[in-house]
Amino acid sequence: MPEQKSYRQGQILKLVASEAIGSQEQLRLRLAQRGLRVTQATLSRDMRELGLVKTAEGYKPLGLADQTASLSGLARGLREFLRDALPAQNLLVLKTPPGGAQPLAAAVDRERWPEVLGTIAGDDTVLLITESRATCLAVKKRIEDLLE
Repeated sequence: MPEQKSYRQGQILKLVASEAIGSQEQLRLRLAQRGLRVTQATLSRDMRELGLVKTAEGYKPLGLADQTASLSGLARGLREFLRDALPAQNLLVLKTPPGGAQPLAAAVDRERWPEVLGTIAGDDTVLLITESRATCLAVKKRIEDLLE
């Protein structure tokens, strides 16, 4: 089921971003603690699709080591999950299919754009918080440019 895959991959990204995960088995156990039972083969496939690489600090998205890969990762995430981008004052609301908000928010967070003060992700909506309406519109334009 695609929704489960998106959610699971979002949880994987959250785990590797928040703690040092040194092995697939450790990651599998941490997912199980969150109620997600996954086989080694599925986990391996998810890690490959997410572009995770093993570093001295544990698994990390390839984009953190290579800015170009990171940008293509965000572009890929936008193309896969973004359905609409709606500005509301200093907030940019990104609409996704169910389960798409977490991985898209993680991709935005990995970019560390200075214009984005923070993100909040639900199931099908990501809220990007910016400083002003002008900044919000600039971020929207930057996202649109990545979709081209």
